Amino acid sequence: MSEADTPPDKTTVNIRITETFLADVDGAWEDLGYNSRSEFIRDVLRDAVKHPDFNRADLKAMLAGEVDIQEGRTHTSDEVKAEYGLDGEDE
Repeated sequence: MSEADTPPDKTTVNIRITETFLADVDGAWEDLGYNSRSEFIRDVLRDAVKHPDFNRADLKAMLAGEVDIQEGRTHTSDEVKAEYGLDGEDE
């Protein structure tokens, strides 16, 4: 294996979280199909670093939208256009 093919060294990082939160983390990585807790946490941290503008408020808005969809609170494109005064043509 050449130096270019050598995976980067990894460092162990210790964090303190409650047992309850750890159970939530474990349920999440298993439900999402990750191979390990570490793989899941690395992915979550990578997303947080690569997309720092995506925050908790964005997540809450997405989740609220998903709940609306699941509970049938949706609007047709015509309803949205009417509400915002859009006629569907480019301005």
